[in-house]
Amino acid sequence: MASAKPIAEVRMGAVKAAIWKNEAGNSTRHNVTFQRLYKDGDDWKTTQSFGRDELLLLAKVADLAHSRIYELQLEPEGE
Repeated sequence: MASAKPIAEVRMGAVKAAIWKNEAGNSTRHNVTFQRLYKDGDDWKTTQSFGRDELLLLAKVADLAHSRIYELQLEPEGE
């Protein structure tokens, strides 16, 4: 069952990765969603669209999310 909120987040600048834990039977999977934050007037908004200049940052955040998932898998249950 998917959790209602991410179990971890990784952020660099305006690019953020949310790590989700999904349990099915005896197995656990982790999925990642990516967002870019931007300001529209006084309001902060998010999008899943990335421009050319954000792609390397997206790749770095994806790499950090990958490492964080490995760390989460090594943690004992309940932490």
